This record gives sequence, C-alpha cells and structure tokens, in this order.
Amino acid sequence: MKILMAAMGLDIGGAETHIVELSKELKSEGHDVIVVSNGGVYVPEITAVGIRHYEAPLHRRSARDMTAARRILRQVIEREAPDVVHAHARIPAFLCGGICKQKRVPFVTTAHWVFDTSGVLRYLTNWGERTVAVSEDIKAYLIREYHTPAEHITVTINGVDTEKFSPKLTGAGVISEFGLDPERPILSYVSRMDEDRALVAGQLIEIAPELDRAVPGIQLLIAGGGNVFDRLKAQADAVNRQLGRRCVTMTGPRTDINEIAAAGQLFVGVSRSALEAMAAGKPVIVAGNEGYHGLFGPDKLAEARAGNFCCRGMPVSRPERLLADVTAAFRLPPEERDRLGAYGRQVIFDHYSVHRMAADCLSVYEQVRRKKYRVVMSGYYGFGNAGDDAILESIQQAIRAASDEVSVTVLSNDPEQTHRQYGLEAIPRFRVLRVFHALRRGDVLLSGGGSLLQDTTSTRSLLYYLSVIRCARWLGKPVMLYANGIGPVRKRANRRRVKRVVEQAALVTLRDHASARELEAMGITRSVQVTADPVFHLEPAAAERSAELLAAAGLEAGSRFVAVSVRDWQDMGDFYPQLARLCDHLRRTHGLEVLFLLMQPDRDRAATAQVRERMGEPSHVLDASCTPRELMGVLGQARLCLAMRLHTLIFAARMAVPAMGLVYDPKVASYLEELDLPAAGDVERFDGDEAIRRADGLMADYNAVLSRLREKSAQLSRAAGENERLLLELLEKTKT
Repeated sequence: MKILMAAMGLDIGGAETHIVELSKELKSEGHDVIVVSNGGVYVPEITAVGIRHYEAPLHRRSARDMTAARRILRQVIEREAPDVVHAHARIPAFLCGGICKQKRVPFVTTAHWVFDTSGVLRYLTNWGERTVAVSEDIKAYLIREYHTPAEHITVTINGVDTEKFSPKLTGAGVISEFGLDPERPILSYVSRMDEDRALVAGQLIEIAPELDRAVPGIQLLIAGGGNVFDRLKAQADAVNRQLGRRCVTMTGPRTDINEIAAAGQLFVGVSRSALEAMAAGKPVIVAGNEGYHGLFGPDKLAEARAGNFCCRGMPVSRPERLLADVTAAFRLPPEERDRLGAYGRQVIFDHYSVHRMAADCLSVYEQVRRKKYRVVMSGYYGFGNAGDDAILESIQQAIRAASDEVSVTVLSNDPEQTHRQYGLEAIPRFRVLRVFHALRRGDVLLSGGGSLLQDTTSTRSLLYYLSVIRCARWLGKPVMLYANGIGPVRKRANRRRVKRVVEQAALVTLRDHASARELEAMGITRSVQVTADPVFHLEPAAAERSAELLAAAGLEAGSRFVAVSVRDWQDMGDFYPQLARLCDHLRRTHGLEVLFLLMQPDRDRAATAQVRERMGEPSHVLDASCTPRELMGVLGQARLCLAMRLHTLIFAARMAVPAMGLVYDPKVASYLEELDLPAAGDVERFDGDEAIRRADGLMADYNAVLSRLREKSAQLSRAAGENERLLLELLEKTKT
C-alpha cells in the first residue's frame, strides 16, 4: 500500500515522533511511505530508511503559505497517486481534505491533541472519513466538540520502538558529550521548549538549588528546543552560577532521545517522551503542562492510560510536589528503581508497541479503501416507544449483518439515549442545520418503518417526515421508504403531498398489503414491494432475562399468562370496564394470569391502571425499564397476547404467540388481517360479550391458530430480509 503522511513539521515533539515511528514501522512492513511536512531534524532519519520527503509550509496559517502548501500537496498527490492520505494536524488535514475529495483519494486523520474550537476554527477542521485518536479522552472530545460519529473513530496508541528505547543503552555518548559525571545522579527531561509545553522544565530549573541540597550532586539533563528555550537557558545559567557548578544542562533540540533517556537514573516527562523512557526501563515521573501524575507505578496505570500519559484532567504540576517526588525517587533503593523501570517497560510491551500502532492504522486504511455508504434514518425514534425502538434496532442489526460498509446516522428525539442504547450516531431531529448537514454527507435517506406517512396522529407529524424527505431530494439524495405502513391519510391536501413524495422516492417497500392498497387509492401507480416489518428480523433477549423480568412482575416460573398491552386514546367509550371483563374471563375460564406490558410507559401506565382498577381478579404489571428485545422475550413466554399497540402484536407474531387485537387504528385491523388473527373488537365500540366469545373461539382452536401463525411468522421473517437486500442494491447504485 502507498501511504502519504501529511504533517506540520518533523522537529522534536510527541506527535512528530509518533509520525516518524509510524512511518518507519509501515516502511519496515513493506509499505511505500511518503511524508510531506515543513521539514525538521527527523527528516534525515526517515529518508535514511527509504521514505521520500517533500517539503511544504504546512506549519503556518497565512493565506500565502497555505496556498503554497496546497499547491505542493496537490502536485505530490497527483505524482505519487497514494492509496490513502493520512494527515496529522489541523492545517494539513484542512488542506488534504479538499484535495482528497476532488481526487477521490481515501483520507484519514489522527487527533494527537485537543484544538481550539472557537469561532470558525471548528468548521475549518476536517477529521476525514475516519479518525485515529491517540486516547479515549481524545475520542470523547471529538464526539463532544465535533460530533464525530463514534464508529468513525479508532483509538490507537503512541507506539514505541522497544529496540530503539532499550535498557541496553547506557547514554555514555551523551554523558561524555555534555561532560556529565556518570558517578553522580542524573535526571533526564525531554519536551518542546514552547510556552505551552515547558512548564515542568521551568519548574525543574526553579527547584534545582533545593534538589542539590536534597540529592547532593544531582545533574539535570534537559533536552528540547522552542520559543522559550533562550529564556529557560538564561535561568539555568543563573542557577549554575548560584551553585558554583553546572547542575542544569540545556541540550537544545535532539534526535537521540533514546540516549538522553538512557543517560539518567530518573526521567521526568509526559506523553510520548514518558512512554519512551518507560521503554528504556527508567522510572518515570509523569508531569506536563496539562497536569501531574507523579512517579509511575501499577497504582497509576489506569488513570495514565485513560489520558494517554498526557495528564489531562489531573492536578496541575507544582514545584513543591515535583521536588518531593524527585527527592523520594532518588532515595529509593536501587533495586526498587529497577523494579519500577522494569514494570514500565512491561507496560510498553503490553499496551504501546509500535507494531500495534501500525496495525491499528492499517486497519483504518483498509476501512476507507473499501466502498463506504452513509445512511440517514428518519423515524419516530428517541421517544421511548418500544415498537419504534424495535424498528430502529432491527434495521441496525440487519444492516450490520448484511454489510460492514454502511454507517448509520439517526434523527432522534433523544440522541444521547439512542447513541447509548444502539451505538449509532444520532442527532437532534429538530436541529435543522444538523439534519441538513447529515443529509448532505449521506448517500441515502431511509424513512424507516412504522406509520410515518399518516395524518391520524396529526398533520404536523406528517409534514415533518415529508420535509425531511423533500430536503434529501433537494440535495440529490435517493430516498427509500423502508417497510413503511402507509395511512390513513384523510385530508385531501395531505394525500397530494404523500403522493408526490412517494412517486419521487427511489425505492418503496411496505410492511403490509393494506398500505399498498392505500397508495393505489391515492392514484400511485409506481412499483412498490410488500415485504414485512423489520422487527421480524429482531432476536429476543435470552430466556434467563425473560425469567428475571417475569419474576420481578410477580409471576412464578412456568406460569401460563396472557400479555395485555393498552395505550391512551381518544373516544374510549366503555372500553376499560369491558376489557377488564375480558381479562377476568381469561383468568377464571382459561387459567391465564394477566400480565400488563408497558410498550411506551409514559403513555401506557395510566390506561393500564384504568383496566386493572376495574378487574375483579388479580393482575400483574411489568413496570420496569425494558428494551424491545426484552419485551419480545417476555411475550415469547405468553400463552396469548391481547394488545392495542401494533408492535405488541408484531412482537407476539414474531415469537409465534397467538394474539387478539384491540383495534383503535386501521393499521391494527389491517395487520391482523395480514397475520390471519382475530380482533377482540373496536376500542370505540368495545363489546365485552363479543370479545369473550371470540377469545373462547381462539382458545378452542388454539393449536390450529398456532400452526398457521408459525408458518406466517417464518414467511414474514424471510420477507423482512428483502428490505436489507434492496437497500444494499440502492446504495451500490449511488457509487456507480
């Protein structure tokens, strides 16, 4: 694979060393690596192993320099024709992103640090098709500040070459070069000497006189260059004059960091330099501008790894704390310092090998080199409705099973809950600009399942879904109506709106034949395909979890029960007392315990209470927070289902449990017809006597009903698979 790395520069620094080590490792594994940067001290090191380097002013924000850098980058990409471009800072990423989009070159970035997100800077940042983050907290930052999809981020490590950084090195060359006394204690420190990186260097110089008293003869070897080097050098010279000897040695920029680390008995640093010193077998005090961990040992591993040894979120480094810890470290017995050094090196082997870093990046490169599809899903998601959540989960699972090349962004009423529960990128459904940007970067809009195109609930809801579809079409994105239930659409103006949108959709699949008839009645003649509700592909929760939930509701193991689901609705008439009669009859006559399920708890709890209060027999209610798969698992243990909500009936059918519908909406009646199941009655005119007669008829013919339902459920499960197949065909067309 030919890989082009774009970096600001190759002078001393953690990110720069990361790039150098990654490039060298990829080269050693047989890949062709090119680096574009402003140059620096590491250029000879990479060119010596056969890595080509092109110089470009990628380190400055001026319009002139960025224009020149863009021209050079474009020329290099055209000449080298890389398989993938990997940028490592904001300016290179910004410039490479536009070129790669034009040239259709796969593009990834690495986030080494957090960036200023004020003003327009947030929008000038391009994180590529995939982003590599060097720690979990960087990943969290990308999600929080840039809304980068979690599934687009790979966490890697600052891989360290354990041969280059090894306890075998003595640092004798450095000790000799700077005239250090190998018989006296040496502390090594490495960092860029920039204002935002050199806090600890300044503190070490400040405490040097006190260290000299606490650790007689101590020598501070401080490596690195930058914009505050001259100031710190002057301070160091003043300290040396005060002590009458050279206590502090300022080396300036160095590339032999392995020798610098090897020269000392103790290392102070942060991030990559700390990891390199650990690989060299040195005890390390982890301290930097971001915070302070102190002397590294097993008790610090978890917190240090969480921030990639950068100390973000930790207490700020203080001179008095640094003095105490350096003193304590040098007073440890030599064998204890050796033990800490050996532990640190083992941590590098376990968690920070350069080979693993390269493997992580290669995995990301392979991801972006494959065709990638972005699907935006619009539906009634994030409202705590088990039926619609089940649609979302089943579509997600089906897409992932069919292809690992599809990413999904969900328009949700509760994006955090949706992301937490399903691991999908989710954005607020009413944040117009966020929705617009998601549609613009997507390949297909999927109007996913449920009864979205209807005006029974409200015209406002219908107009919302239609507006999302129209926006997608305006952006030139194909639209798939995915296993939709259509109607009822009663208002003439709404029927015209729905007709126009359906006729413009690239692909239409429907969950039932009644929806197809509704479209025909609107005068729509285009081709549509009747498949099945996506939930027929959803797997239930484990039987053990179902047993736990039933026990929590007060049902003993092996109980025969009817699962009942009701919801609030207008024009209920005499429904509650009549339904209570039916529930009492099922318990007294057929020996079925009555268990109420809350599919949307906030909407179902009051209606459930109304029925239970009117029952003469005892009943149970599952009023726990349940996932759709858990509710499906519970339903699978039922003998019978009695439900208003459509997806309760669908859950029951998926689990081959005979059911009776409580019809409040035409969609319920049509789906009962689809499943060849009886209705207990119409909610507005509910007749308890007739409902009891129908229930007795079903129980008398139970085995025949069960046999037909099992066959029908299997058919619908196969039909549901057509939705994913057709979606993948549509996605493929977007790339041709």
